[in-house]
Amino acid sequence: MRKVSNLLIGDSRLWSLEHRLFNSFALLNGISNTLGSLNPSSNYSWLFALNLGTGILFLTFYALSRFKSFYRSLYWPFVFTMQIFLFFNIVGNAGSQGGAHYYYIPMVLISTILSRNTLTTIIAAILGVAFTVGVFAVEMYQPGWIIKFSRPEDRLSDVVGQFLFVQVLCAATVIILKNHFNEERNKSEKLLRNILPDHVADELKKYNRVTPMHFNAATVLFTDMVGFTKIAERLSPAELIQELDACFAAFDEIIRKFGMEKIKTIGDAYMAAGGIPDISQSHALDSVLAAMQMQHFMLHMRKEKEAKNQPFWQIRLGIHTGPLVAGVIGTEKFSYDVWGDTVNTASRMESSGAPEMVNISRATYDLVSDFFICEYRGKLVAKNKGEVDMYFVKRLKPEFSEDMAGIMPNQRLLDIRAKINTPGVQAA
Repeated sequence: MRKVSNLLIGDSRLWSLEHRLFNSFALLNGISNTLGSLNPSSNYSWLFALNLGTGILFLTFYALSRFKSFYRSLYWPFVFTMQIFLFFNIVGNAGSQGGAHYYYIPMVLISTILSRNTLTTIIAAILGVAFTVGVFAVEMYQPGWIIKFSRPEDRLSDVVGQFLFVQVLCAATVIILKNHFNEERNKSEKLLRNILPDHVADELKKYNRVTPMHFNAATVLFTDMVGFTKIAERLSPAELIQELDACFAAFDEIIRKFGMEKIKTIGDAYMAAGGIPDISQSHALDSVLAAMQMQHFMLHMRKEKEAKNQPFWQIRLGIHTGPLVAGVIGTEKFSYDVWGDTVNTASRMESSGAPEMVNISRATYDLVSDFFICEYRGKLVAKNKGEVDMYFVKRLKPEFSEDMAGIMPNQRLLDIRAKINTPGVQAA
């Protein structure tokens, strides 16, 4: 059904709401008027010419809008065509004694929906009033111009038919409007929740602000591409973006897998955090597991590039655990971010690491040492941090690994992870 809708009125991902609404109403009016030409009555030849002619004109507007994108310049021709059609339709259907004037209801509705501003709406409304006054002025001062029904049965048939058809037309108009607005709302909702965590997005929509939250413990993961600048010089901008997108898309999937929150990308750097916005006791474990799978992905990509004699990136990963503040600040271009010394230390773990290695702090090591084989590096100097205990994560311990490389966690470890997790959001 969506494919048919996109074919007829345009893909909602590519076409504006205004454009799709015009296509919808032009097509609706074209079809309804063309079908109206088949309406039998005592004035059949008159109605046939009027309905079929305007129906073809509305379908022409639709074709120009759908395939030539002329919809903005077609608003007034579209409105005038509706007004002229109604004027002659009412005159040719016994004036106020017939049922054609019921069409003023959907006409005003459609004109208002398609208008781009208040002034356009007012002018369209005034135009509608002018045509309405003109119709009844003709009936009052030139009654001979009004084509009467020859029999009472014809009047009853016309009024009932017109009334029912207008009801269908109004219902179709509302359905079109509802469906398009729902599509736009869903697009906005999806975009918002791609940028912000769910409860942050809900708070922002409800209060137009987000209160930053303090977390007693969370784990921050940083990655950086080694040799990015040199390789970037050898790639076109499109190739560079394609390569980065492939890496970051894989990282996104890994982050989702372990229930972490992607914070942002800065150039070739990737930042994520575990334990926020929903607190879990396994945030350090999750972060190290995610880092190892990122490392594995990049090693696999390196082998593929080497086999094709193509340049490749290596990755450095750094992790630290500690308290932080997370939330949204500012009033424009919202983004969920984290602040605190934990973030700075995690960044230093990454910059003090080595290519294709996961470098963690003592705070993270204390939380994950039961599950991983780690190599103590000693107290190393980190920029602006002094000497810091650092560890390289080598692999999962055999009892927790599903594969020989010690990359993939087995069911035992996943069960432990689920057991130690505490659901819910708590803020200190």
